[in-house]
Amino acid sequence: MKIVVVGGTGLIGSQVVALLRERGHEVVAASPSTGVDAFTGAGLADALTGADVVVDVSNSPSFEDGPALDFFTRSARNLFEAEGAAGVRHHVVLSIVGVDRVPDYGYYRAKVAQEEALRASGIPYSIVRATQFFEFIAPVMDMSTQDGRVRLPSARLRPIASADVAAAVAEAAQGAPSGAVREIAGPDVLGLPRLGEITLAAKPDGRTVVVDETVGPFAGMPEGVLVGGDSAHTSATGYEEWLKRN
Repeated sequence: MKIVVVGGTGLIGSQVVALLRERGHEVVAASPSTGVDAFTGAGLADALTGADVVVDVSNSPSFEDGPALDFFTRSARNLFEAEGAAGVRHHVVLSIVGVDRVPDYGYYRAKVAQEEALRASGIPYSIVRATQFFEFIAPVMDMSTQDGRVRLPSARLRPIASADVAAAVAEAAQGAPSGAVREIAGPDVLGLPRLGEITLAAKPDGRTVVVDETVGPFAGMPEGVLVGGDSAHTSATGYEEWLKRN
């Protein structure tokens, strides 16, 4: 199959591209750096010529409400128009566990709008919703550090390795359109402060963790939103194991 991976040079996309190529597919890594820009539409028609599947793992360059909504909805319109012209038979999008449960969070609203646009497009689809990536824990800690203290809210997460997310997305791309949402999550439910402590135990740098319910992107998140439902597919890689390798 010919599979176009939009966002194919990013953290998830580059791994999806590698997995699909290993399985013998013709894969296009589509991103502005390769001359394909879903947001402007530049290069889409050529990239999608002969494509069977489009995988969208792109991300907005801004987490602010307005720019994120504009990015996801405009990119979706451009993609679906190009996919319709090219006869694409399956669109796979990566989304976020709990995305439809936090209406006051602008970035999540933007992702919901992306999902809704896909459902309305008429293109057969599969939606993969993942919990937060292991790779995000350290940046969240850095954002919340002040005077040697990492201030984190007590929100519980079930984070997942990006490699496991990429594997799930690649699996979806090779299968039939599900017309549904599949949730994927890591094996362990942990409070964000505990994740911070585990990180600093593995890679000590003199900082300490304190609980502060007002700081960071997960402050005020309703209980359970970041964990996923009972039907979520659970990956095998644990955070402590991942830290030892990274």
